[in-house]
Amino acid sequence: MPELSPFAEALALHQAGRLEDAEKIYQRLLKKIPDHFDALHLLGVVFHQRGNHAQAVRQIDLALKRSPQNHFALNNRGIALVELKRFDEALAAFDRAIAARPDYAEAHSNRGNVFKELKRFDSALSSYDRAVALRPDFADAHSNRSNVLNALKRFTEALAASDRALVLRPGFAEAHSNRGNALSGLKRFAEALTACDRALALRPDFAEAHCNRGTALQELGRFEDALASFDRAVAARPDFAEAHCNRGNALQELRRLDEALAAHDRALSLRPDFADAHYNRANALQAQKRFAEALSSYDNAIALRPDFADAHFNEALCRLVTGDFARGWEKYEWRWQTTQIGDHKRTFARPLWTGSDAVAGKTILLHAEQGLGDTLQFCRYVPLVAARAGRVILELPKPLHALMRSLGGGAQIVVMGDPLPDFDMHCPLLSLPLAFGTTLETVPAEIPYLGAPEAKTRAWRDRLGAHKKMRIGLVWAGNPRKELPGSNRIDRLRSMAFERLKPLLGIAGCEFYSLQKGDDAVAQLRESPLRHRVIDWTDDLHDFSDTAALVDNLDLVIAVDTSVAHLAGALGKPFWLLNRDGTCWRWLLGRDDSPWYPTARQFRQDDSRDWDGVIARIAAALADAVRRA
Repeated sequence: MPELSPFAEALALHQAGRLEDAEKIYQRLLKKIPDHFDALHLLGVVFHQRGNHAQAVRQIDLALKRSPQNHFALNNRGIALVELKRFDEALAAFDRAIAARPDYAEAHSNRGNVFKELKRFDSALSSYDRAVALRPDFADAHSNRSNVLNALKRFTEALAASDRALVLRPGFAEAHSNRGNALSGLKRFAEALTACDRALALRPDFAEAHCNRGTALQELGRFEDALASFDRAVAARPDFAEAHCNRGNALQELRRLDEALAAHDRALSLRPDFADAHYNRANALQAQKRFAEALSSYDNAIALRPDFADAHFNEALCRLVTGDFARGWEKYEWRWQTTQIGDHKRTFARPLWTGSDAVAGKTILLHAEQGLGDTLQFCRYVPLVAARAGRVILELPKPLHALMRSLGGGAQIVVMGDPLPDFDMHCPLLSLPLAFGTTLETVPAEIPYLGAPEAKTRAWRDRLGAHKKMRIGLVWAGNPRKELPGSNRIDRLRSMAFERLKPLLGIAGCEFYSLQKGDDAVAQLRESPLRHRVIDWTDDLHDFSDTAALVDNLDLVIAVDTSVAHLAGALGKPFWLLNRDGTCWRWLLGRDDSPWYPTARQFRQDDSRDWDGVIARIAAALADAVRRA
């Protein structure tokens, strides 16, 4: 067997991963032949592979002096420059490689990697597209396409790209991780978890896969498990700013707020220009009721990313809950560009009205946009619009249709999904406070502004019979809106188990009536040993006009933050709100009344988020009310 040349020996060692041995032979060869291009070039590659990227660039530059248009050397120079975060120089190197050889797929793909690092995702996608067009079996480029498509929120395409990469290379850990990211974007969180687990079976120290796994677990409400995954991600890669940031989010969900803030601060120490970390830091500060500091962090996020819709929107919630309605309503318009609400934006050929344009003699469409409670709260503006406009059309969900006939202003009521009459302008209901410049002092709170149908009220009066005891309606749980991200988490916070109401149900002189809808919550009552203490006629409540008629015959409604609470307030009925810590903005802070509903009384959780203390205070207040009745 013939003896290998020194270069062939070095190359064989290099390809076998014996970098130190290969380096020694490359160095000896270059002492003899200083202008040996391949030795100069590949020695630079060894330096790069051993983590000395600056020396790699210097070494490859020596090779390029011998062969300035060598596309392999130019490509490897760019790869080393990426590691040094010298992205403009890296891009120039890949461009030179492509100019030297336009069909060089690897350089197109690496060019895409630079654009990805620069957050220029459309340009990155174009480069990856070119790479896979030149080399359809290029698994890395397909996987990288998936990565940027995820960043562009084109999750269906991202899933297809990662699947293509996995057909080409089934054991491709990065592609499994990107697939998990795409599945999370498509809200297929259990499948996302499986994809991340496959990535980690292939590469147990894969920080990105641990991070993506944590994201899926968090969306599944498994916050302790999510935190463990984020911990593994930062253990595998301590400088992984995104994992520190996500870790902070998990800690916030677990109410470990000081630790959450520290995690976001750690992310920002690694990446001071990380807009998402500033935003999540603001959310943690808001959860701690440090509102001025939260606003400052929202400002930092927006300064870095002026179109950061979620930061603008959460700033609105922060301002509204603290009573800064003037700036809050303006910022609240950013809701239509958020991931939470944006998909529900209505588009019409007619212009949006936000109060500045004259509407006299014109027809304006007012349309419901979020929950039933929001519609009940903000329909109060309809008569005010009617006083300005020539004609008002009010579009709303079918369960509210019959009840809204009692609303003043003479609006034409249309059920969502039915054909709309012609109109000149439109306005979503929750933009009306902006249109009217509502402040705390000018909230339109003349009640009642809704009324139950008289015939239904009379029928319930006859059914209830003699009014001998205090009649109290109960609502203990909300109805999660699965179409809105985050709604399940909020519903877990505002809802309670029926059994927690036990201290109320033993108070003498009271009759309790269920106003609770929702299969799970209703089942709690019907399976409870306390069910005999609550009269449940909810099967006969077919829409809100039926519920309103029953409420009209009650003395008091006790409810968590649901549409029935808003219904009671709109009817002018006394209601006691069991309000969660981290309240919805509309209930403001530190007060037991509400400018929106003069008949409201709030009973708030403290920072412990314990309902038992709230129930105890309500029980005492109810016993006192019975004594005074």
